[in-house]
Amino acid sequence: MAKLVPVEEFDLVIFGGTGDLARRKLLPALYHRHRDGQITGDSRIIANGRSAMTRAEYLAMARAALQENLADGDFVDKHWRKFSARIDYLQFDALAPGSWQSLQALLKGYESRTRVTYLATAPSLFGAIAKGLKSNGLITPQSRIVLEKPLGRDLESASKINDEVGRCFRENQIYRIDHYLGKETVQNLLALRFANSLFEPMWRRGTVDHVQITVAEDLGVGGRIEFYDNVGALRDMVQNHLLQLVCLTAMESPSSLHHDAVRDEKIKVLRALRPIDAAVAREHTVRGQYSAGAISGETVPGYHDELGDDASLTETFVALKIEIDNWRWSNVPFYLRTGKRLNRKHSEIVVQFQDVPHSIFPEQSFNVQPNRLVIRLQPDEGVKLSLMAKEPGPGGFDLRAVSLDLSFEETFGLRYPDAYERLLMEVLRGNPALFMRRDEVDAAWQWVDGIIEGWAESQQKVESYIAGSWGPSAADFLLDRDGRRWYPEV
Repeated sequence: MAKLVPVEEFDLVIFGGTGDLARRKLLPALYHRHRDGQITGDSRIIANGRSAMTRAEYLAMARAALQENLADGDFVDKHWRKFSARIDYLQFDALAPGSWQSLQALLKGYESRTRVTYLATAPSLFGAIAKGLKSNGLITPQSRIVLEKPLGRDLESASKINDEVGRCFRENQIYRIDHYLGKETVQNLLALRFANSLFEPMWRRGTVDHVQITVAEDLGVGGRIEFYDNVGALRDMVQNHLLQLVCLTAMESPSSLHHDAVRDEKIKVLRALRPIDAAVAREHTVRGQYSAGAISGETVPGYHDELGDDASLTETFVALKIEIDNWRWSNVPFYLRTGKRLNRKHSEIVVQFQDVPHSIFPEQSFNVQPNRLVIRLQPDEGVKLSLMAKEPGPGGFDLRAVSLDLSFEETFGLRYPDAYERLLMEVLRGNPALFMRRDEVDAAWQWVDGIIEGWAESQQKVESYIAGSWGPSAADFLLDRDGRRWYPEV
């Protein structure tokens, strides 16, 4: 594992400190970084929430959350005792002036250290909290603010939030988080592409046949159902996670790893995306919604059953065929799909290369498969390159696809930080490279808004699919029309 470098002392204020994100992701991430020695000195974690509870009651909740969400054996009492000493709790209402006085008292005298405000709240509160921080004198030169997704539901609402926060914080103080950018394999995509001369000549039209990006979840919408019904898969997943993966896969080499150099190249990809409007929406997009089915032998309800509304047309699955209008990727389709209640939790990027131009193995032609590079994001992070090889033995010249398989866990043999751990440390270091710049957010929403408008204008229906499948059959037809198949083939 790369050397873990401690961060300077800080104050981290978490708005929404009793919420699901704090319990499942933020507290476990901070516990791991504390345990591994990256959080030092008297750095503090101040959790704010509307719930009326004492510090002792909050610590009991935090302890239970860690025990539930950490891997077996990760929770150790001696580490918890030291970690819990860093945590404080404030009952807090961002719209109540009296709450700010309590926060002012806690932060007084610590103005010279790094101060991070993490907004794990509804986006409708982002502007009010930023304004409250400014009007109460809590923004220092060392302050940073982290905005969780979703940042709005369209370009207009996202711009409003960005304007409100931007009136209080400078752009270089604003960290718009997308946890996919913190995944180890996503980081390794940069290394794979730009630290190996092997791939650069092949990473383009003329060599690559197509690219697939899949982000599949076997869970339903759970406790987020009311929120989700107003958002849907396109806004929840494509606008941020999948488009960021498209950018990292398709972008040109930045001049350096400086945050603006990387983000300058990503924005070029977003601006080169061919619009999908009503004229092509039916041909290039699929909307789906899961019905009752079975996953891992367990019967699960359909979306309408969970929502209690048979009339909802919210999509829980999206498949897209997108095209990038530039020299590198002209006529190379990118196929994206994401959905809830699919066969299994499974995320990957597949770069499929073109067939050999001429096979010298006519009797084995049905066995000759195109080379394929598979970058696994979850659950087992790694990289796999598929090659053709002769099967050993004297029985003839039989070909078989074999894989060069790099599993990060097996290769490095150590636990490495998860996405939130890495992103929190990058915020504390003041490195915005793994976060979205405002122009990226605007460009992504502008493109997604066009699809939403196209769906409305064309009245594109939502296809039903059985929970536990890989989505509606229309998603298969999306590739069938081009003579292609989703990978892995099922």
